[in-house]
Amino acid sequence: MNAPNEQRLIRLRAGTLELSVRHAKMPLDELCAFGSRRNRKRGFLVISKVLGKHIPVRPSLMQHTHVSLARDLVRAPGPVLVVALAETAVGLGQGVYEEILRQSGRSDLLFLHSTRYRLERPLALSFRESHSHATEHLLYLPTEPRAQHIFETARTLILVDDELTTGRTLEGLTVEYLRIYPRLHTVLFACLTNWLSGERRAEIVRRLGCGVEFHQLLEGSLEFIPDPAFDPGPAPDLTGRDDFKDAYLGVESGRLGLCGPRTPDFERLIREADLGGGERVLVLGTGEFAHPPYLFARRLEELGWDVHYQSTTRSPVLAGDGIASALEFIDNYHDEIANYVYNLVDKKYDRVLIGYETRPLPKSHRLPQMLGATALFF
Repeated sequence: MNAPNEQRLIRLRAGTLELSVRHAKMPLDELCAFGSRRNRKRGFLVISKVLGKHIPVRPSLMQHTHVSLARDLVRAPGPVLVVALAETAVGLGQGVYEEILRQSGRSDLLFLHSTRYRLERPLALSFRESHSHATEHLLYLPTEPRAQHIFETARTLILVDDELTTGRTLEGLTVEYLRIYPRLHTVLFACLTNWLSGERRAEIVRRLGCGVEFHQLLEGSLEFIPDPAFDPGPAPDLTGRDDFKDAYLGVESGRLGLCGPRTPDFERLIREADLGGGERVLVLGTGEFAHPPYLFARRLEELGWDVHYQSTTRSPVLAGDGIASALEFIDNYHDEIANYVYNLVDKKYDRVLIGYETRPLPKSHRLPQMLGATALFF
């Protein structure tokens, strides 16, 4: 546990972070590290050690964070719409949503996540993440009538992201939702690390004009001082082809709304993985397909395997600082853009299992061959 008002000075390739921790349910060094983005809009990155994205994590530790965040959200007035931000917080959001269900037993909850992929489906709204390489987020109308009803009549909106630095993205999402559905009563911001100042929080409350609460594992403040000599190099094009992806993406996912948990076919996946006893295993999710592979990894851990989990990402981060290694490859969503997996090359695993929602895989996607991994299609 961090002492109140702990001060840190963190030197990165891109510049210097000045941090102050006001309150923490987990120590800062156990919760996150920091890195340098290949991005001139924002040079730093908060690298979570419990999210399962840039750093391999025990599934049981990820579950612990889901439980901790959900505990503060179970009594939210219903109906409740839980929205997670693509791609980094998709798994976190669904994990928190399922923990709210487990802890409360309530039936008036809907989970939805934003996506960077276009579908031939009715769009509810779109919003922007200004500092990202792929700025546009799409939120689709749920397909099932019950899910549509919760979406349109929600009294509480729970927004889940891995970290809050300025809050502009989640604020923009809420403004768009309120413009269409003004009955909303309460907005709950849930994240791992919250770096908003008191002034910025008050500004968000004033602009939204409804009840606003902030829930997090750590809260503090940060200031980034860029190094004027830092050159991240040319920014990769990560916007994709902007074509429809319905042929590659499953219908039962958080993109189109979920009312209740979805459990993978563990027995089939274990058979296809053909694991041996005593093997050290890494389970990789792919991009926005994060939660089902995590559930599989958690099941393997429960059965006694030595398991870590993480996911690939389109986010370009420089090796160094909190990133020990970076592996680049062509994505599996048929966009022919660079994707990455971090902090993997220096680890020792007997088996790597990669979870996919996209089938068939494009010929240019060579990650299983690069890692000597087994591809599992959920």
